[in-house]
Amino acid sequence: MVPERGDDVPRFRPTGEETVFRGWFISVARSTFVDPDGVAFERDIVRHPGAVAVVAVTEEGSVALVRQYRPAINQWILEVPAGTCDVDGEPAEVTARRELAEEVGYAAAHLELLTRCVITPGFCDEYAAIYLATGLTRVPLDRQGVEERFMTVEEVPLASFDQMVDDGDVIDASTILGVGLARRRLRDVPGPDAR
Repeated sequence: MVPERGDDVPRFRPTGEETVFRGWFISVARSTFVDPDGVAFERDIVRHPGAVAVVAVTEEGSVALVRQYRPAINQWILEVPAGTCDVDGEPAEVTARRELAEEVGYAAAHLELLTRCVITPGFCDEYAAIYLATGLTRVPLDRQGVEERFMTVEEVPLASFDQMVDDGDVIDASTILGVGLARRRLRDVPGPDAR
């Protein structure tokens, strides 16, 4: 959770919530609030268990991306391996390692949390934990779900990544943020992984 600012910030107060839809991992709540002037208002909020994304950087200086069909936007997109925190009680780091193996067939000797961020805070409470994975070794793929069965893996040189964003080939926010943070982190660390 992000700490609230000081006492000088106007206070909004939640007053109630009713679940109006429950799916297999998200729900939608009609939530009520009171603004700082005492005026009540409603918002529909998607409740999400959270997600992980993994920026896997190879010894050759490439990032492992997956090309996956995303039904919500009816489009194939290029993104870092990612997944929902859908196993009760599983730490985010374990989820990240599982998704990395399932989607791209890598295990990481080193996994470092780069950031935790909100994805679409205007209507959803989803937080994503974005990790940097280095020291990669091959492991068997274990794809889950319809979309994953058809995904492909593409290893993209980090030096080409910005142009892919500029050209609109990479549009996923977690991927753009994660690769940027990973490059900064790798630049700051001396040794063979520095880029």
